[in-house]
Amino acid sequence: MKKMRNNWRKSMLLAMVIVLVMLTAACSGGKGNGNSKPETGNNGAGGNNKGTVSEGGGGDAKTNDEKVEIVLGYYSGGTSDEKMKQLIDTFMSKHPNIKVTTQSAPYGQFFQKLDTQIAASKAPDVWLSDGVYVMKYAERGAIKDLSDWISRDLNKDDYYGLDFNKDASGKYWGVPQGIQVATLHYNKDMFDKANVPYPTEDWTWEDLKQTAAKLTIDGNGKTADEAGFDANNVNQFGLTFFSITEGWFPVIRSYGGGALDETGQKSIINSPENKQAFEWMVDGMKRGIITDPVDLKSFQSSMAVFPSGSAAMRIGIYARVLAENEAGLNYDVTLLPKGPTGKRVAPVIANSWVINQKSDDAKAQAAWEWVKYWATEDDVQKQWAELGEAIPVKKSVANSDVFLNANEKPANVQAFLDSLEVASTLDVNAVWEEWVGKFNENAQRAFLGDASIDDALAGADKDVQRVLDDFYKK
Repeated sequence: MKKMRNNWRKSMLLAMVIVLVMLTAACSGGKGNGNSKPETGNNGAGGNNKGTVSEGGGGDAKTNDEKVEIVLGYYSGGTSDEKMKQLIDTFMSKHPNIKVTTQSAPYGQFFQKLDTQIAASKAPDVWLSDGVYVMKYAERGAIKDLSDWISRDLNKDDYYGLDFNKDASGKYWGVPQGIQVATLHYNKDMFDKANVPYPTEDWTWEDLKQTAAKLTIDGNGKTADEAGFDANNVNQFGLTFFSITEGWFPVIRSYGGGALDETGQKSIINSPENKQAFEWMVDGMKRGIITDPVDLKSFQSSMAVFPSGSAAMRIGIYARVLAENEAGLNYDVTLLPKGPTGKRVAPVIANSWVINQKSDDAKAQAAWEWVKYWATEDDVQKQWAELGEAIPVKKSVANSDVFLNANEKPANVQAFLDSLEVASTLDVNAVWEEWVGKFNENAQRAFLGDASIDDALAGADKDVQRVLDDFYKK
């Protein structure tokens, strides 16, 4: 299973990078992903007419008695479809002057079609955006600035995740629908069998690697910290690891590094901190402790390694508990490890409702009523929380039994809420997909041993900056 270093490796690399970028919809709770081509557009924010949401803020968002029809778009999948339809019906019964028609499709198809609709000025009036795309739509002028409406109609202290949609200038571009944040998931049976103590909140990444070595087992039953261990024939990995959210991002950030600066327009990839983080990752992969990109090809999907019982630990968002519970794993979660200076970072994605910049005043106001309904109604929040797909946005619901005691496992659900205190978005911007693809492409070269860490970081820095310049310096 482990490290098939032969001639097909390089030819496989490009396809693998594409898959990794697509799998980042780790972002959307495991409903699948797509690699959509961004639409073209200009930064901008609408006018200042009363009743609209404008660059300076909004105006009156109250609806009147006139009938208005809005189109609501969302990516679909599984049991969530029926629940969404029920909530929409309830909304219309409470707002008889608003008729909602829907557009939905599986994740990848939805966002591919949406890009085309935006370019043709035919996008829905309100849609559910993957959290990593909110700034893409904002910076390309596709969605409205919701700052004033949020300030007037929502108590910001009541919610998780509002600031994850705030740009560098302080404008708010969306209201979270559900939140994903990463924690460390661990298989308790594997720890017990190896007589190894469970992870603690005091762990560093080095602590994780040392423990992971004891839990990595080759085909002959030897662990990675024993003489004669065969790193080319691993049956059980200490840590499964892939892509950005559930891979390199929390490591480099906790080591003090990062990908982009605060403006989102400059690469900071080629840094000593990132090099140290990559040394940790590459060493773990060479030793067979951490899954590398070739290892992942042995599984149906990169997300299947931990639920299938082939790894003792994973970096995983909240939505991963669905598959873990379905598999009947005996597992729990805790905070992600700290870096060498004690810094801890948890990647976060706030999938959010956004409003079409080109919707007229009446439609925009009606769309805002939907957003308010979702965010403020406790019953809506509770019904959605019961699906188990995301962390509720409203703090009162997230901190209630509806969320904390929804399932027997994981026992430490509180770790997800605690992780929000050290949460960081994924350096999202208008060209997020493009620069992440370039980063992954260079990172894989280091992970596979095809390039030195110095060369991989230098290459990533150059390639990512070119992507940024192509958009922001036009």
